[in-house]
This record gives sequence, structure tokens and C-alpha cells, in this order.
Amino acid sequence: MARGIDYGGMMHRAMQGLIADVLQGVADGGLPGEHHFFITFDTRDEGVQMADWLRERYPEEMTIVIQHWFENLTVTHEAFTVTLNFGNAPEPLYIPFDSVRTFVDPSVEFGLRFETQDGDEDEDEDDEDDADDAAPDAPQGGAEVVSLDKWRK
Repeated sequence: MARGIDYGGMMHRAMQGLIADVLQGVADGGLPGEHHFFITFDTRDEGVQMADWLRERYPEEMTIVIQHWFENLTVTHEAFTVTLNFGNAPEPLYIPFDSVRTFVDPSVEFGLRFETQDGDEDEDEDDEDDADDAAPDAPQGGAEVVSLDKWRK
């Protein structure tokens, strides 16, 4: 029997799908208006393909910018490829969506952050309990944490 509904995994895949849809729109029609993206990914992910010299320079993670100059943007359900210019040297990158850590479009103050899944499920449950205990003190820097109970009737 199933343990329950994996809402976290479903949300993770949905957010990856959103990024894929956005990138596919850019591949089809270019960047609209002032939109541009900062995408941070884990260069240690086994599926990432990049030049050796870039991997040496960015051994853990790398942030790319898709804005003024990019070519060959292609998108699949699992990954995207793009050629970017690094000091007048065009380099192709293959980036699986599972390696993406952040996706930000600063032109509209939109961003997604993916947490790594490298922990025990029990640890995650403990973290959730701690988060519930800390919620009343959490707002710092302009954000407000609101309990779902506030919206229930």
C-alpha cells in the first residue's frame, strides 16, 4: 500500500515543467521585453555536460545568464541545451532539470529555488515540525509566514 501522496515530488516536477515551458517559449520566439534568466545548476550532477575548463572553474555550481547572446536553445522534458559565450568562446551546455538549483527572472521579480533531496525522510519531517514551531518568529526582511489555518473556515 502506498505511504501517501508525494506532494513535494509532484511540486518539484511541476516547477521543472514550468521552467521547461518558459525556456521552450524563448526557444520558439526569443526573449520577450526585458525578461532574462539567471539559472544556477549543480555542475557535479552526472547528467551535466560542459567543457572541462568550465567544470574546473566551477567545480560545484554555476550560474548562467540567458539574456543578450545565446544560441541553440533546445528543451526536452529532462533537460535543456544552450550555447553561451564565455570570453568570445561559444560553449554548449547540457543541463538536466534535476541539476537546476535556482531559476530567476529579475525583470519581474520571479524566482524558484529547488532544495536538494539528499536527506532522510525522517529528517525532513523533523524539519517541518521545527518550521511549524518557528513560524510565528519567522518574518524578517518583508515576508510574512501565514499558516493555512488562517484561511480555513
